[in-house]
Amino acid sequence: MPHRGDGLYLRGKNKNIWWMDCVINGRRYQLPIGKDISRTVAREIVAVKRTAILKGEAGIGPKRKNYSFEKAKVAFLTHTQTDKRPRTFRSYEECLMRLSESFQGKNLGGITPWIVEKHKQTRAQAGARVRANRELAVLKTLFNFASRMGWYGGTNPVVGVKLFPEPRRKVRYLNPEEECRLVEELKEPLRTLVIVGIHCGIRIQSEGLTLRWENIDLERRLLSVEAAFAKNGERREIPLNTTAHQALVTLKQMATGEFVFVRKNHRYCHIRKSFDRACKRAKLHEVTPHVLRHTFASRLVMSGADLRTVQELGGWKDLGMVLRYSHLSPSHKAEAVQRIAVENPPMISPTSERESLGQCSVSA
Repeated sequence: MPHRGDGLYLRGKNKNIWWMDCVINGRRYQLPIGKDISRTVAREIVAVKRTAILKGEAGIGPKRKNYSFEKAKVAFLTHTQTDKRPRTFRSYEECLMRLSESFQGKNLGGITPWIVEKHKQTRAQAGARVRANRELAVLKTLFNFASRMGWYGGTNPVVGVKLFPEPRRKVRYLNPEEECRLVEELKEPLRTLVIVGIHCGIRIQSEGLTLRWENIDLERRLLSVEAAFAKNGERREIPLNTTAHQALVTLKQMATGEFVFVRKNHRYCHIRKSFDRACKRAKLHEVTPHVLRHTFASRLVMSGADLRTVQELGGWKDLGMVLRYSHLSPSHKAEAVQRIAVENPPMISPTSERESLGQCSVSA
């Protein structure tokens, strides 16, 4: 019988053979461990055998399925397509296409940290260091998914691979003169879409192109972003300033359907090509639709709005995402420090008295 609760006992004619007797995942295992060895050594062997059984490497017990990378990729993409936004799915699809160049034909169990590191270095040599980081992030998510599905039982090989450092790039935003040049190159409804993007800070693709007139209250001057289209999954209301309100009032007079931004009675699905052509005509460089959102946040900060207000209006879930704009208001730190002196004036003796005493005299 097992002795001391460690699942070990002696058998054989001379009671010199150690046996293991234990239950793992609901199944009982009785195995010989060794002959003429100490209990300490037998216990170490048992630990190794237990691990092998759990991993399905002992030749006994149920074995884990060792899925191929390609099979896991297809299942992961199917899951992602129904669980993520279309733009996220396309990004995953692009990353997995690159990952297939390194891992096609391999099983998940055969993808080691060294092989992942090799893929990272190959992409770096191609000048795609930042993109390599995105690919490794997707690969890590794929392995986590495979683990949940029971297709992979090892340690995620991406965990031990260090990502490339990514320098924080300067925030690009439009000044009023650049805004004017861009707007002049656009026709309706894209003209109003750009104005709303700059003055309301909405995400053009997910929040702007899905706007319905029911989301805009021209009387109360409010624009509502529904939770279903917000990146952080939370509904928010944005006040319409004079510029955005007037543009929407004008566009409302031409409305032909439920969606705000339509072309030939169908809502826009994307505007990137038209936007890029307008930027080229306006001679604007390094400007994407997302720059409109940067412009909104930058102007708020430069006008004196606190970062928490910027976060709420822009729908950022993490305040850290808003901190990139803090440097645009060089006076806000000085004002914060000065506020201490204004609200908490020190009780200090006049200068002449301090000089006569040779020290600062603080009244009781």
